[in-house]
Amino acid sequence: MYTPRFTITNKILKNIGLIEVAKEVVENAPLVPAYEKSFQEEAMTRTVHHATHLEGNDLTLNEVQGIMVGREIAAPERDIQEVINYRNVLKQLDQEKGNPYTQDQLLRIHALVVERVVPPPMAGILRKDQVVLKNSQTKEVVFRPPPAIEVPYYIADFFAWLNSENGLSVHPVLRAGISSYVLVAVHPFVEGNGRTARAFATLILYREGYEIKKLFSLEEYFDENTDEYYEILGETDKTADLNSRDLTGWLEFFSQALAIEFSRAKEKVRSLSLDAKFKERLGGGAVALSEREVRLMEYLEAYNQLTMTEAKKILPMVSEDTILRDLNHLVERSIIKKKGKTKGARYIIKEAP
Repeated sequence: MYTPRFTITNKILKNIGLIEVAKEVVENAPLVPAYEKSFQEEAMTRTVHHATHLEGNDLTLNEVQGIMVGREIAAPERDIQEVINYRNVLKQLDQEKGNPYTQDQLLRIHALVVERVVPPPMAGILRKDQVVLKNSQTKEVVFRPPPAIEVPYYIADFFAWLNSENGLSVHPVLRAGISSYVLVAVHPFVEGNGRTARAFATLILYREGYEIKKLFSLEEYFDENTDEYYEILGETDKTADLNSRDLTGWLEFFSQALAIEFSRAKEKVRSLSLDAKFKERLGGGAVALSEREVRLMEYLEAYNQLTMTEAKKILPMVSEDTILRDLNHLVERSIIKKKGKTKGARYIIKEAP
């Protein structure tokens, strides 16, 4: 049976700590249903866009959003179909209930990933031929997965571990990361391996308590850090035998990706919570705070007043002029008020009417 090799490093522990904090904040945030649905739709659009863009799809985020809502887009048919397919994959994840995890689940996900993109006999079927990945410019072989005849055995071993007592004892974030790597390394399909592997990792997160209201997009981080993503995969692949590979570096990267994405979701929820708080303070008027304004308001909530000197410490990479515009914006909307007219002026929260 396959047994992954890795070390729990301080970096992994730190990332999991950030994930747990963000998870608790998001899960306990009393989101208005309409806001929650809107955030979920936004996260799904970003996931579909970045999942397909990472694999060479040239559609923009706006074009992907248009396809998601049924608008006609002037683009290559294959690009449009890939977007539709991955949207269907994300919807399918909600239908994959029960234990244990099975090869049939993996095959269903793959069939949706490549529907109408590859010939039907290749959809949801383990590959029967050897494939290699080449550098598009030099034509050099950069990745040679196991021979096709070995694929069924690798997949069976992987699922045996995933459902075993030993496998179930591993933290869900690491189980998802290990699954993502193994499925890419085995490369069980002729096409669509990356999207299938990441979707299956997402399924594990969803089923094992790390759904956080579906407000995150793991693929977005990978797409924004493509060079590092492929470099770490390549470094991990260097040992010929899959069973001997050390997955520590990959799991550091994977857990970091999830920590950053969960933290983004947390900040969005916290921003909305502050919006709601000040909306109530203003008698129900609409309030929408930028990320910088949220940080300034959090300080005011904690310490009751704020000076420019303190504001520059809160936002060290932001110019004084920009901070001043943010403060003036809050003053204009009667959320805070200014005391004094010089650089020594203080800002305080305006009392509710």
